[in-house]
Amino acid sequence: MMKQRIAHIALVVKDYDEAIEFYTKKLDFKLIEDTMLEEKKRWVIIAPQGAEECSLLLAEAANEEQSKSIGNQTEGRVFLFLFTDDFWRDYNKMLDRKIIFVRPPAELEYGTVAVFQDLYGNLWDLIEPNENNKGLLKE
Repeated sequence: MMKQRIAHIALVVKDYDEAIEFYTKKLDFKLIEDTMLEEKKRWVIIAPQGAEECSLLLAEAANEEQSKSIGNQTEGRVFLFLFTDDFWRDYNKMLDRKIIFVRPPAELEYGTVAVFQDLYGNLWDLIEPNENNKGLLKE
């Protein structure tokens, strides 16, 4: 039987260092790897605290065409989903750190959710699954 998994999702960024700063200081992600590959190209992997499967590969735009997608890789749709075990802890911490929320917290059938922007404008859901969906948040 074949076993596969999504290891990384590439996120096009303007600048490696400003993206690392945002994700590690504002969202408390951990920097897993930052390796120079060639001049101006790095292998930068970040992930939320406690993440085991999937991480983000920060990919600095290499040309004008790639630069056009910074902050808009999904044409304005929510792009990434950050699950948490304590919505209000993380929501309030993010507000204190000046994270912009474009949709306020709401209690939906699957849990508590709010939509925020990263430093480039990509949209994220911050989600705490409710009791019926705790299996979505792997321990």
